[in-house]
Amino acid sequence: MNEIKDTIMRIGIFFGGTSREREISFAGGRTVYDNLNKSLFTPVPIFVDSLGNFIRLDWQFLYKGTIRDFYPPVAYLPASKHSFQVYIESLEHLKEEELKALIEQVGSPVTIDELPNLIDFAFLALHGNLGEDGQIQGLLECLRIPYSGSGIRASSIGMDKSYQKKLMEAGGFNMPKMEIIKRAHWLKGYSNDWKEQLAKNIGLPMVVRPANQGSSIGVSIIYQIEDIEPAINAAFFVESIEASTWQLFSLDEKLDFLRTLTDIRTGIGFPLQITETQEVLYHPATLLRFLDDYFVEHAEVHLSGYNAEHTVVVEEFIHGREFSCVVIRGEHNEAIALPPTEILKGKEIFDYRSKYLAGLSRKLTPIDLPDEQIERIRTECEQLFDYLEFNTYARIDGFIQEDGKIFLNDPNTTSGMLPSSFFFHQAAEIGLNPSQFLTYIIRTSLIERLQTSTQLGWYEPLLKELDTNLQAQQQSLSNKQKIAIFLGGYSSERHISVESGRNIYEKLASSDLYEPIPIFVTGNSKAHQLYHIPINLLLKDNADDIRDKIAHHQVHPIITNIQQQCQDIMSRYTQAPPIFAPNLIDYDWLKAEVDGVFIALHGRPGEDGEVQQQLQHYNIPFNGSLASSAQITINKYDTLQLLKSHGLPVTDQLLIAKKEYADDPLATLQNIEKVLDYPFIAKPVDDGCSSAVKMIKTPHQLHAFLKALFRTTKQVDEEQATILGLKPKEEFPQKEVALLEALITQKQAAHFLEITGGLLTKYNATGDLEYEIFEPSEALATGEVLSLEEKFLAGEGQNITPARFVPAHLPFSHEHISKQVRATLQKAAQILKVTGYARIDAFVRIYEDGTAETLIIEVNSLPGMTPATCIFHQCAINGYKPYEFIHQILNFGKQRTKQITQV
Repeated sequence: MNEIKDTIMRIGIFFGGTSREREISFAGGRTVYDNLNKSLFTPVPIFVDSLGNFIRLDWQFLYKGTIRDFYPPVAYLPASKHSFQVYIESLEHLKEEELKALIEQVGSPVTIDELPNLIDFAFLALHGNLGEDGQIQGLLECLRIPYSGSGIRASSIGMDKSYQKKLMEAGGFNMPKMEIIKRAHWLKGYSNDWKEQLAKNIGLPMVVRPANQGSSIGVSIIYQIEDIEPAINAAFFVESIEASTWQLFSLDEKLDFLRTLTDIRTGIGFPLQITETQEVLYHPATLLRFLDDYFVEHAEVHLSGYNAEHTVVVEEFIHGREFSCVVIRGEHNEAIALPPTEILKGKEIFDYRSKYLAGLSRKLTPIDLPDEQIERIRTECEQLFDYLEFNTYARIDGFIQEDGKIFLNDPNTTSGMLPSSFFFHQAAEIGLNPSQFLTYIIRTSLIERLQTSTQLGWYEPLLKELDTNLQAQQQSLSNKQKIAIFLGGYSSERHISVESGRNIYEKLASSDLYEPIPIFVTGNSKAHQLYHIPINLLLKDNADDIRDKIAHHQVHPIITNIQQQCQDIMSRYTQAPPIFAPNLIDYDWLKAEVDGVFIALHGRPGEDGEVQQQLQHYNIPFNGSLASSAQITINKYDTLQLLKSHGLPVTDQLLIAKKEYADDPLATLQNIEKVLDYPFIAKPVDDGCSSAVKMIKTPHQLHAFLKALFRTTKQVDEEQATILGLKPKEEFPQKEVALLEALITQKQAAHFLEITGGLLTKYNATGDLEYEIFEPSEALATGEVLSLEEKFLAGEGQNITPARFVPAHLPFSHEHISKQVRATLQKAAQILKVTGYARIDAFVRIYEDGTAETLIIEVNSLPGMTPATCIFHQCAINGYKPYEFIHQILNFGKQRTKQITQV
């Protein structure tokens, strides 16, 4: 039998970058790092900062929620009382030696000439400028380092939407009516009637988009002539602010406005230039002071982002069904279009939030059209792939009209690489999991480099070595432990549960120890069902999509045909034939088939002990706490009252029943006001993930909250949604009981912060239980409470790990305060009999005498395990990579089951 060689290929993963899509690139790089087959590749994370520096990043920082969580390091941030999040470019006039010292806080600087000795292959997870525009491809060609995806020319064409449209029109592809606007011309000004003329030439509605941006950044759909100019300004990242508007803002409104304005995805970013004065500003706090001073004497100001755009495309709005199609190179060098996916939406843009936040978007694969039209879409995409001479893979977006006319409008040589992106979503339809698809990308890219190189001998040895190791892997027998991963459920947290479960699956699928088996949990409060699902269902958008596909499962004939086309690919990259249909299973099946279960469920069932009871009955090892503990921690009221009875400080709580409110709303309100002062926090008693957590400031808001929570209809009333400030498609659960809590404030404390702390339990040599309490993270909310986006959307939110317990004006050590806080977290865990692992949320008051008072908010017995969740930041400080942390959790469950069965 062949053996895999000890010298395995070093894969340099390039991610981050200088573009406005750097956060998605950062998250995508982490996905690649986690999913690379550990038997075939050694990942080398090369973080490209927004100044263009290459940094071999210490692995701990890969699992931060955003780039701004670690870079620039907290110690280098300019003093700002408003906690603005900034990138490295906001540190004005850094000297070379200062920048080098800063970089060394997170990794090692890498010079260009060091790359050939550091990596064998470059996997490009970069987006935009310096990533998918041909620049880094050219650099790597010079260094003779093979890289993923398309070459220099194809990359530059794929990046510039204005130029690619000209080429596509010349190639006979359908193109909408279009006009190109250059920045220099735009800033000089247009004639008085230009908007009317543009509307006449293009028609309304129209689409305005930057030519060199992705992730729908800067894109607008225009329905009225008066909206054209602001949309073009936004696409050029130019902003005007009027004094009359600014001066009406409260301080909080000014801060919210600046955070949006200076965010690289929603606004112009930093540095920015003041058009009127030509000043360059680097930090939001500086802009805040400038605007307050400037508007004393001036009526308007114009701002331009340095991260700019030189060309804007204005084009006809295409009325039709929107789709996205990944095209790959087959084993015989042919272009193969994977099944096109329809993006299900209304009139809204498929924007950054919709693309990347779990549960907001719905995709249908393949698009719901007659087979003939689906094949026409595939053929058109394959022809464009070959026409533009793309390599390895590409993602091509487009529309199909009712008359069957196809418009391809956005060929991308680099796709987003989040776990549920089109990239992995469509590959799963042919049976490849993310780890296998990445192996395919690397090997196929090596072949592409060989075929396009003018010199022989550089890349052949790498390909030969990879093929030898692939063959050895195919022939080896699997002795891996089978771990069933429970995900989904029926609570409002089900979409985040799918994200958590996918992440656990991917961490285990690329390991050499475990074989993960995805199990989707569905049902209701009366009973739940278990389904063993194929990889293509695991990578659907959200829990509802998976549930619907199970209920109405059938394999589309188009997908069957594509699977047959890709048979040679499958036989090379998979060890066993994948399943393509969901199977209803039970706990007897689990007992016979798996070695353990990882419960990635949140809410009900899962955190309520229902699943744990079944697993305990069958003596199947599982993660997290036992059923008896989970039954307490699912209920925030019972949790805090139990902690209170043991002497821990907690906030005041009040339960309001649906019937009580329905019988007499006014009396209920009066009773609440006798106990709690406004503002206070309202939330469901048994949901997490910030689901329906609202700060209530007025009786009007309280009525709206209770009406929404106790409603009998599926949708929240529009008036109540407006009062509560619900975002589009924000889920708001229906409940029988509401929990109201007194707002926890600083009071007389010298310092005050919100934290979240993780823990892990182990058995020591004598079999006794020990708690490992991690350094807590400081959670910074931009609004009144931490939002779903701040917890789970790539690039949103900020968690500082370890928490900043000791500001400069207090004379204590970090350890002095942290030790007190962690002691309280451990005491809470012991009172609640939490085992395995958990996350505890709390507020901390730190007093002048060095006393730390920790007030627990809630305890999560099955915390979120999404890729960037802060529990991974915390365990990294203790030396655990995410996979190692998961391994510890599984190992504890195994040991606990063994102990219980021996008693």
